[in-house]
Amino acid sequence: MEFLDHNHDLLLVSMSCLVALVAGFIGLSLTRDLSQKSVVQKKFSIALASIALGGGIWSMHFVAMLGLQLPILFYYDAAITLVSALTAILIVAAALVLLHFLDRTPRLIAAAGGLVGLGILVMHYIGMAGLELCRAVYTPLGIAASSVVAIGLCIVAFSVAYGSRTNRNIILGTLCFAAAVSLVHFLAMAGTRFVPEPTLGEFGPIMSNEFLALGVILTSFVLFGTFLWVSVTYLVASPENLAPKPPEADNRPGLQVPCERDGTKVFVAAQDVAIVRADGHYTQVYTEQDRLFCVWPITEAHKRLAPQGLLQTHRSYLVNPLKVARFERSKDKGRCLFDTGGLPPVPVSRSKLKTVQDALAAQDGAVRAS
Repeated sequence: MEFLDHNHDLLLVSMSCLVALVAGFIGLSLTRDLSQKSVVQKKFSIALASIALGGGIWSMHFVAMLGLQLPILFYYDAAITLVSALTAILIVAAALVLLHFLDRTPRLIAAAGGLVGLGILVMHYIGMAGLELCRAVYTPLGIAASSVVAIGLCIVAFSVAYGSRTNRNIILGTLCFAAAVSLVHFLAMAGTRFVPEPTLGEFGPIMSNEFLALGVILTSFVLFGTFLWVSVTYLVASPENLAPKPPEADNRPGLQVPCERDGTKVFVAAQDVAIVRADGHYTQVYTEQDRLFCVWPITEAHKRLAPQGLLQTHRSYLVNPLKVARFERSKDKGRCLFDTGGLPPVPVSRSKLKTVQDALAAQDGAVRAS
């Protein structure tokens, strides 16, 4: 088998790495603070982040492929090229749904990172299958090396970015994600040879390098435009700047929570609320004596009761720290306990542990777990 000589344009290779970096920053930044948003907003942000990350994987690959130089004319199958983009976006979306709709344990974060790494690999090899008039021939070493790097670096990227949702961690996660996308492509290409094919395939319409370049330029333009927008809001609306004010700084006395008991409307003073628990599109409000139905969704309850001092311990729970008697922590989770027998324990998710511990440490009668 006679292999074709091939080369790469270093400028386009460099640009492809920049595209991967930009896409990673956009995708990981768009998913900040989703626990404080409604379900519709959360789904919309995940969809945008999936397009940014999956589209960035695709764009990086084909920017680099535009720099591929072969001694023969070659084309791309438009249908297979489109399938490769959709595959990357859908696999990334599946990983983000796992991260934002299930309890975010270290094992789940690693699984989501591995899934994104798999998406990079699948996208690469589907995209390469779209070559026309030449065929890619792979070596086992190239496939193995690219697979290990893709899955390993993506697990590291998501473990860093989702271990603690700080600006620093998101930037470090972005660097790991960009390295994963870029290294997978170049390791796979290092173990790839090309042979000429005498005929065109018949799967979909044929697309020239020039036409592909237009598509890549368009997607890259959108990515870089979004990057500028996210960069501005990143500093103005960072998680640190959006941290809730202490209760004393925004205390509105007299707030009444509208509830129902046996069909009768009851108003409960905010300071008498011990627990608020999500119940579908509504909530259950616990006081020391009663459990009441409230028409507020958990997002509305958080918006109104956070200034009164209630803490969000979990995406489905708010708790009044003044009512908490004891805090217990076990590995990556915790729970708040109450002296009143009618109040159930309240779970504390991993992402809220530090905030809840710090708030409860200042409360009289609360024992902070070590």
